[in-house]
Amino acid sequence: MTRDDLFKINAGIVKGLIEGIAETCPDAYILIISNPVNSTVPIAAEVLKAAGKFNPKKLFGVTTLDVVRAETFVQGITGERDPSKTVIPVIGGHSGETIVPMFSQAKPAVKIPEDKLDALIHRESTRALLLVCDVTDNRRHPVRR
Repeated sequence: MTRDDLFKINAGIVKGLIEGIAETCPDAYILIISNPVNSTVPIAAEVLKAAGKFNPKKLFGVTTLDVVRAETFVQGITGERDPSKTVIPVIGGHSGETIVPMFSQAKPAVKIPEDKLDALIHRESTRALLLVCDVTDNRRHPVRR
């Protein structure tokens, strides 16, 4: 399965769900977590606009996965075991080219050894390449661009 395949599947699912939301509960807060979030949220917005139900204050993209991943990688370096004790903001999209983990903004501040920083940044950006479960045989395959 390629990223394009994943997008086509998820775009159709999001479109159908948002059509249902626009019809049955148009005032709901809508959180989109379907990848790629930076593409599926605009689809949702356009469907809502077409239905005359768009409220930009009630449509959100959720990208918690990237935050959890960055925090976990840093905890592997610092040795912290409690997930609530490390906060790493992540900005940008959900891909190697656009994801930006803000290690310098970590709370509490962390000292990442210089010899580990480049590897950590590379690991975070390449892990954004999802593993997608092939529903036909339940094997895991890396998503190809």
